[in-house]
Amino acid sequence: MNSFRIAKVIIFSLSLSYLSITFLRNYNSPENIEKRCTLKFEKDFKYPMETSREEWAQILDLADNNYLKCMGIP
Repeated sequence: MNSFRIAKVIIFSLSLSYLSITFLRNYNSPENIEKRCTLKFEKDFKYPMETSREEWAQILDLADNNYLKCMGIP
């Protein structure tokens, strides 16, 4: 009976480890990183009509730099 309980704990921990590794591999894939960064900084790229061209250029430069940081590009 005790060996069955130990086997259940071992199987549970191995299953949890496998699922964690699979999740992290999928979460950190380049496609998913790009999707997350695009969604995160999409609002920065919308052009408000009351913004001057100089201000808009600065906003785009800042948003572009933040996007590249998010993607992991120096």
